[in-house]
Amino acid sequence: MQLDLRPKEVYGLFPTDILFQTAYWSQVKSRLGWKALAFDFSTSGHSGDVLVLAKNFGNKFSAAYVPQGPEYGPEPEDYGRFLETMSCSLVKYLDPKPTFIRYDLPWESHYARDIAQGEYSAPPETRLVELRMNFGTQTWNLRKAVTNMTFADAYVVDITPSEEEILHSMKPKTRYNIRLAKKRGVHVFPASVEMLPKFYDLYRQTAMRDGFYLCGYNSFLALFSPMPEEANSPEVHFLIAAHDNDLLACAIITISGKTATYLFGASSSEKRNLMGPYAVQWAAICLARSKGCHVYDMGAISPTKDPAHPFFGLYRFKSGFGGRIVHRTGSWDYPLDQNLYNTFRNSEMMSRE
Repeated sequence: MQLDLRPKEVYGLFPTDILFQTAYWSQVKSRLGWKALAFDFSTSGHSGDVLVLAKNFGNKFSAAYVPQGPEYGPEPEDYGRFLETMSCSLVKYLDPKPTFIRYDLPWESHYARDIAQGEYSAPPETRLVELRMNFGTQTWNLRKAVTNMTFADAYVVDITPSEEEILHSMKPKTRYNIRLAKKRGVHVFPASVEMLPKFYDLYRQTAMRDGFYLCGYNSFLALFSPMPEEANSPEVHFLIAAHDNDLLACAIITISGKTATYLFGASSSEKRNLMGPYAVQWAAICLARSKGCHVYDMGAISPTKDPAHPFFGLYRFKSGFGGRIVHRTGSWDYPLDQNLYNTFRNSEMMSRE
């Protein structure tokens, strides 16, 4: 497979619906210690661009990371060959040479149709997934990452219909809870960055309660740091659902192109009968529609209705909003130093246990 790759300015990245492939995201990550690079590429009559982030982790470990990119994807049978070719092209511009390149792919999973038809509750075991991805490559060097950098299975809602039509497409219980929150005096308002410490306190409580990975406070602060204004730059919105003086639920929403993304959220263990999370999600949908969005990406969900899955609670909540599950390929590594990569991979596996 032939691929032409050329460096470009980060601010020259094409406008995109994928937040994580924007110049704005490069600035967010730069504030957190990553070096941002951008490239144009062309292959087989198709062209695009890609944002690459690089970071040194010490102890000789370094990585290059492509967040939710490249946006252009070949046919599924060519995924592996494309990634192999891109990796060999990228390494010429990465100094020092990273231990590995990680791609968090936005492309549809090889197994999306099988999962949707009930043949799998999740992709097959790693060995078989890697065999399929590497088929046709020269080096058979692609490895399924220990963890997905963003969630491979996400819930998306079509918000092009009217508000009444969107409500009608929801499950009755979800629609009822949205109206109940309003009836009981829950109000949602756009918050300023000064409210971020209160959000973070609630976010920490949510992480402890639900057992998910806790992001550091600086990761949130970077989202709201002043950025140079540009045409087509993503927007960040901070919404809070409250009752009297009590914070019930919070959401950080981004808008890039025609897509709104639910990036982070938190909810209180108190006054749960007031349905604050439903109120804040409905407010996010209404806001996104008012901004001309076509899609609201609600983020992580279990791939199927599986009570044993750690994200089943998210399935029960999000599936009520009348959308669909998107099954993506997830994160893949292309090792460049096998020994160091194996050491790094082992440490990742241990940190998950």
